[in-house]
Amino acid sequence: MKRRAAREKAFQALFQVNNSEIDIEEAIQHVIEEPVVDAFMHDLVHGVANHQSEIDQWISDNLVNWTFSRLPKVEKTVLRMAAYEIKYNEDVPSQVAINEAVELAKIFGEEESGKFVNGVLSKMI
Repeated sequence: MKRRAAREKAFQALFQVNNSEIDIEEAIQHVIEEPVVDAFMHDLVHGVANHQSEIDQWISDNLVNWTFSRLPKVEKTVLRMAAYEIKYNEDVPSQVAINEAVELAKIFGEEESGKFVNGVLSKMI
């Protein structure tokens, strides 16, 4: 699975986990078509879940005129994933993580989501 597709699947799984009573492994199984889970996607989903409190604080510290609790669910999930990649995944350059997050926000969010995500993440690096 290509990394862009893995990020999309990771987003879908994390969105389910954060907005319902589903557990991580069940969410992953809902979004993949293959019986084998992509290693990058698995790392992304579990990494975000395992570091969520630190990631949320880091995002919160970099918001301007917003509170973390007010963030829309799509943007919150995208920001968590990108923040994880920037802070914990040394294989992914920060600019790549930001570009991929902006693309996810455009796909799953509102019209201005990409710009918002880009602004927050740019402030974080």
